[in-house]
Amino acid sequence: MKLLKPSWVNHNGKPIFSVDIHPDGTKFATGGQGQDSGKVVIWNMPPVVKEEDEKNKSIPKMLCQMDNHLACVNCVRWSNNGAYLASGGDDKLIMVWKKSGYIGPSTVFGSSSKLANVEQWRCLTILRNHSGDVMDVAWSPHDAWLASCSVDNTVVIWNALKFPEIIATLRGHSGLVKGLTWDPVGKYIASQADDHSLKVWRTMDWQLETSITKPFDECGGTTHVLRLSWSPDGHYLVSAHAMNNSGPTAQIIERDGWKTNMDFVGHRKAVTVVKFNPKIFKRKQKNGSSNKASCPYCCCAVGSKDRSLSVWLTCLKRPLVVIHDLFDKSIMDISWTLNGLGILVCSMDGSVAYLDFSQDELGDPLSEEEKNNIHQSTYGKSLAITTGSQVPNTIIENPEMLKFQQKQQTPQDGEHGAAAHRETQAPKVASMVNGESLEDIRKNLLKKQVETRTADGRRRITPLCIAQLDTGGNAPSATPTGLSGVSTQPKIEPMKALDSRFTERSKATSGTTGVSHTNQAAADKLKDQNATKEAKQRELLDSSSDSEEKIVTKSLSKRKVETDADLGEKRKKGRPRKDSRLMSVSLAVQSQVATTSEKELTCVTTPALTLRLPTPASLKSFTVQISSEPPMYIEVENEVRVVAGSKISRLKCNREGKEWETVMANRILAAAGSNELVCVACEKRMLSMFSSSGRRVFPPIIMSSPISTLQCTGYYVMALTAAAALSVWDVQNQVVVVKDESLQTILSGNDMTVTQTLLTQRGIPVLSLSNGKAYCFNPALSTWNLVSDKQDSLAQCADYRNCLTSQDAILCSGPLAIVQGRASNAGRQAARLFTMPHQVQQETTMAYLENQIAAALILQSSQEYRYWLFIYARFLVNEGFEQKLREVCQDLLGPVHRSSGSQWESRILGYRKRELLKELLPLIGQNLRFQRLFTEYQEQLDSLRDK
Repeated sequence: MKLLKPSWVNHNGKPIFSVDIHPDGTKFATGGQGQDSGKVVIWNMPPVVKEEDEKNKSIPKMLCQMDNHLACVNCVRWSNNGAYLASGGDDKLIMVWKKSGYIGPSTVFGSSSKLANVEQWRCLTILRNHSGDVMDVAWSPHDAWLASCSVDNTVVIWNALKFPEIIATLRGHSGLVKGLTWDPVGKYIASQADDHSLKVWRTMDWQLETSITKPFDECGGTTHVLRLSWSPDGHYLVSAHAMNNSGPTAQIIERDGWKTNMDFVGHRKAVTVVKFNPKIFKRKQKNGSSNKASCPYCCCAVGSKDRSLSVWLTCLKRPLVVIHDLFDKSIMDISWTLNGLGILVCSMDGSVAYLDFSQDELGDPLSEEEKNNIHQSTYGKSLAITTGSQVPNTIIENPEMLKFQQKQQTPQDGEHGAAAHRETQAPKVASMVNGESLEDIRKNLLKKQVETRTADGRRRITPLCIAQLDTGGNAPSATPTGLSGVSTQPKIEPMKALDSRFTERSKATSGTTGVSHTNQAAADKLKDQNATKEAKQRELLDSSSDSEEKIVTKSLSKRKVETDADLGEKRKKGRPRKDSRLMSVSLAVQSQVATTSEKELTCVTTPALTLRLPTPASLKSFTVQISSEPPMYIEVENEVRVVAGSKISRLKCNREGKEWETVMANRILAAAGSNELVCVACEKRMLSMFSSSGRRVFPPIIMSSPISTLQCTGYYVMALTAAAALSVWDVQNQVVVVKDESLQTILSGNDMTVTQTLLTQRGIPVLSLSNGKAYCFNPALSTWNLVSDKQDSLAQCADYRNCLTSQDAILCSGPLAIVQGRASNAGRQAARLFTMPHQVQQETTMAYLENQIAAALILQSSQEYRYWLFIYARFLVNEGFEQKLREVCQDLLGPVHRSSGSQWESRILGYRKRELLKELLPLIGQNLRFQRLFTEYQEQLDSLRDK
């Protein structure tokens, strides 16, 4: 390692508050105090790196000086593509600079003629919004946004492709905001302030993800800046100025669950700046060493008010190097070269230092492709900082795309109130997903870590600073050519600390998942049970009888047999409730079959089986509540005596205090109703229907067998008979929707009960069974369709949390949500998700979302269809599935030129398809990869609108 302190890089004795190296490594910028204004200077990098270039007078050292800021400049930052430089200062302004065409050397204002500008940089725009000093600025990974923070307690997100447009103002800090850092994957931005908090904000909706305060509770005093940093793999966020047991630390925050169990310690005064190396490294293979691949790790530099700098590798338990008394005053900023081997540090004393590392010291940097693969395997996609040859790929071809990228608060995203509610709930959700169920995983990841624990149980990665190895009270200063004491550092054993997740994740994701093992065990158990059943006989008697008529038995082929003992055990577990809505199913076997093997089963005569559902008990009187809003009740009184000893039944309906009453000749067994209809099932298999005012709609319907369950929604009536036959009628139009459809398909061969019945607003019947499955009957196809399975492995493994909108508590009133019995399953198998290969999780999530859309369509549930369509679209956008996304868009757009014979329908479940597409376009605009897809469909919608 080389240490250089070029004295010619200075602000004439004034403080330098910020330094940043250009992405191409040819130049760097400094910001700080000028004579009577703020100063930004662009310097040539070669004279810093090479001694011969420094001595060569024909090579300029300073390239340009800009004195436009009216007060001290606190921060300078190059855009990731290197085209722009942003500076923020005490004059409350952010200036964005761009290099202009060469117009010949010009002298610096106020200087002698010898000091000339070699390059010309002009102020492209001035951003005015903050009401206090601007402390930090940061470009987003893809240069679409520029963030700034200020002593006015706010963070402002600017539209970097349409200055001076403001995307969002993040409010929540109660103190001076002094540092910003973007998540390298592009999902979060973090800010740190003097209010003893670090806050993480989502870029999806610019709402607060979490606020971390505990590590900063003890912090006394303040620092001029709080420059925090995110690791290039996205796993760790490291803060400035934290405390642990009264000692200054840099707090390490884990992305998974935002845990604060580790920190960098050793500095004697408050940490002012943390900066991660942009590269991810792997251990350099030495000659004769094994070819075993080492796990990737990161490199981090930490600067402090104690004037010392420490450089850490996350695969070591101690710092790689610590340089004491590097400056005369506090360290203010750190910048790495993009190749990861050089580092520039600036100080309030007005000087800079350059450290040059070798690959032997840091390791071999991963290529951009390898780095993106880590992002891809961990997060599903990469928005890594774009450089070099990748720059053309990020050019936004359609200026309208940015507009749609930013206007993401479409109606489905909810109002600000809902978003604010989610803001307060977000930490709880994160804790639930990454809490207790993941604790064992986290322990396993860190079990090899060499660590010390403080009195309160917190873990510390404790360095042994070089100064502590020396005798005497004075720490030696670093020399320009190297570090005294670095070579005397004791041999450091590698530890699986911060980087252990790479190793453990790769182990966990190779081979089959925990889900597969679970399913295999269940399959083996089921196989054993079936073998036992097939080796025994059974004779099953019908426990439910109907005195009025015999039920026609139906023959089933290849029935498997069970013993009476098996049946008795099942009946204990599945005894039907007294509630008339819960129906038990019995199978009547008319003959006994003596078979012992599956082979013999194919040769014998099959037994005849009958499905039987229980019928409601005959009661003297009962009351049924139809609805609570508005309150509506049906009262039934049977065996009311009249003249000459005759008996009648009385039916009374009470709705919001308005009553109507009628009488019937037969006993009433069951009743149901809606705001439009009341229907009752009577003895002798009769079904009667009445209007909302009590007028009989038509004469009694005679059913083929007694009613078991009756249900009414709107003008639709559903009847399920004791013979397990289902019928649905549209009373308003006097049309049969479903006619005597047998439940044989979904109930035969299993000892199950129907646990729930549902009739949707569109007349679709849905039955939930005791095995966790729910079926609806599709009249158009005359088929039973599975719409929900609570044991479905897809539902257990799907993870679409990052696709939910800010208001997402699913529409709990929808039929799909009712039969699934949960608000949302997103991430409910969190422990399993983190052990699954990303591709498997991706496939299961996509299959689950497609199933949900199909189920909502067949149930004709319009709100739920729209809800799942938008989650599905977000998933396709996030994961980069262009072909499926294009298919969705094309289906919604339809033919641009329609002929008379076109079969395309412009509406789906009451929604205009093209209006849905219009709402989907802002989602597509979030991913720059799809800008051409976005442009294509935007232009077609515009052309259709103009016609």
